[in-house]
Amino acid sequence: MTDHRIYAKRRAAVARALKAAGGGIAVLPTAPEVARNRDSDFPYRHDSYFYYLTGFSEPGAWLVIEASGQTSLFCRPKDLEREIWDGFRLGPKAAPETLGVDRAFALDELDKRLSEVLDGQNAVWFPFATHKGLETQVDGWLGQLRARVRFGAQCPHSQHDLCKLLDEMRLVKDSHEVGILRRAGRISAGAHVRAMQTSAAMLRAGVKGGAREYHLEAELLHEFRRHGSQFPAYGSIVAAGANACVLHYRAGNAELRDGELCLIDAGCELDGYASDITRTFPVNGKFTPAQRRLYDIVLAAQSAAVAATRPGKRFSDPHDAATRVLVEGMLETGLLPKGKHGKVDDVLASGAYRQFYMHRTGHWMGMDVHDCGDYTEPEGKATLQTDALGQQVMRKPSRILRPGMVLTIEPGIYVRPAKGVPKEFWNIGIRIEDDALVTAKGCELLTRGVPVDADEIEALMRG
Repeated sequence: MTDHRIYAKRRAAVARALKAAGGGIAVLPTAPEVARNRDSDFPYRHDSYFYYLTGFSEPGAWLVIEASGQTSLFCRPKDLEREIWDGFRLGPKAAPETLGVDRAFALDELDKRLSEVLDGQNAVWFPFATHKGLETQVDGWLGQLRARVRFGAQCPHSQHDLCKLLDEMRLVKDSHEVGILRRAGRISAGAHVRAMQTSAAMLRAGVKGGAREYHLEAELLHEFRRHGSQFPAYGSIVAAGANACVLHYRAGNAELRDGELCLIDAGCELDGYASDITRTFPVNGKFTPAQRRLYDIVLAAQSAAVAATRPGKRFSDPHDAATRVLVEGMLETGLLPKGKHGKVDDVLASGAYRQFYMHRTGHWMGMDVHDCGDYTEPEGKATLQTDALGQQVMRKPSRILRPGMVLTIEPGIYVRPAKGVPKEFWNIGIRIEDDALVTAKGCELLTRGVPVDADEIEALMRG
């Protein structure tokens, strides 16, 4: 069991932040259970913010933190009848010792106690726009309190977004988090290795009915669970052939055809933390010349982005470095004819490369696969800039990278059939993605347990 002092330390940091802001109280629910259909729920997954502060994964729980440092948990009461059907409940009596909170109450006491605890607080903090109906609940508690002001009750005079405070905390990972992320990366890398080897083996064997995308998805899920991962971090993308040009394609029943590529974007979630890996490989284990040409361009772009991922650089720098290499490759291969589009800087200015590369090179990673945290520098001065759609907008400078931040690095090229595009590249989609931990001197790639070099991929699949 995880040492509850890790979570107590985080709650104390929230209390200090509340005190520094002039006092107040923070209220945070976990995620609700969600019905899938009659008498069946979706697999339960806690709210990330709540788990970050408690390590508690039961549904129906709330956390209250006061600027004084006192913490209260509201949770489902013990119920032996329901535990027979649904499993063990911690209960409020055991919660303080197990979770390190100061006190705990049954969930049905929430409304009464919250209206009392809010009395005399000058501010209430809760996550905005993340829990449906939460604003209404807060309004209800404040309404009860306002009804007693003639008797001396004092109602909070301001409301603040708790996410803003917690996002800054979660953006920089501590050693406990980094350890889990490393393990998740190893499990996911092993799953990609297994999928690659299965693809080659099935093609060699000529299995009846053909190898299918869902066969490789099954290998991924098996490897995730076999090593203790609780869930996939997101719906696995297993995209054969032209399907790889659909960015959010989900594994279907398309056949893995000899001579085509397969793009797999998949990662596990381990103990509340995600991993995110993309590899693109020839389903038969051997790149064609055209595939290899584009693959090496994407790999070079990723290498340039990795080199730009270090303390003091900005979040946008890896994207800019990768995009420049991709554009150079597009011009060299004729995807973008030089006579029409000019030189690299011309293409970057015009945005013509977006025909083949339409997404950013990375995102924050952590408890959520697209983790929380601002992508601009909080204290930076906003200036007029041109966004990706060519519109003039006010934007702050891109976030400065610091040790402990974790981001993905995932350039790609996606070639749909189109007039003027060399046919040898049609229907080729390639993305290469790894998770990078910013360190004191550069970055550590947490997911390189699966090969990325084309020769190494071919060697793995031969084996």
